[in-house]
Amino acid sequence: MTGKILRWGLALLSVVLVALGGLGILFQPYRFRGSLIDPPVPATDFTLVDQHNQRFRLSEQRGNVVVMAFGYTLCPDVCPATLAEFKQIRRLLGRQAEQVRFVFITVDPERDTPARMGEYMQAFDDSFRGLSGDMAELERAWQGFGVYHEKQFLDSAAGYLVDHTARIYVVDVHGNLRLTFPFGTATQDMFEDIQYLTRERI
Repeated sequence: MTGKILRWGLALLSVVLVALGGLGILFQPYRFRGSLIDPPVPATDFTLVDQHNQRFRLSEQRGNVVVMAFGYTLCPDVCPATLAEFKQIRRLLGRQAEQVRFVFITVDPERDTPARMGEYMQAFDDSFRGLSGDMAELERAWQGFGVYHEKQFLDSAAGYLVDHTARIYVVDVHGNLRLTFPFGTATQDMFEDIQYLTRERI
């Protein structure tokens, strides 16, 4: 009888240990794939104009996740690749995409007018906000996010290209700069991090 009780006790203990192990896995903190900014820092506020000539102020986006890239419409490689990734992420998010603002900020304001931005966004997703506008505000955004940009003049009809930071920036629902993704980060990894941030509440 004692042996039977002992066996039952060991079996029960095994079940409890397995359950506790499962709970440990369940309650482990989320591990971000992107470069986590810890502690988060308040994102530099700015006000620019989108492709529909509508004002976009970053601080007014609180409650939503903001995913930002800096580039220009004549970019031959990085920018179209990044916006194609935005389109994939938005599709993967499904209904959660309503809580995400995808933003593309020009580093070439001489050529990227709202009209040109509009044409460019339509090639990917017109819900994306293509921002240009006042040089002082653009400078504020560039400097606030540490964005590098420099013209490279060409002997061609294009006139020049612009070398620029290719990193993606993610501002959380609290208005804090939370994550960055280097160019080349897997789309699935970015999607999972952004999806996780949409579940946070103010």
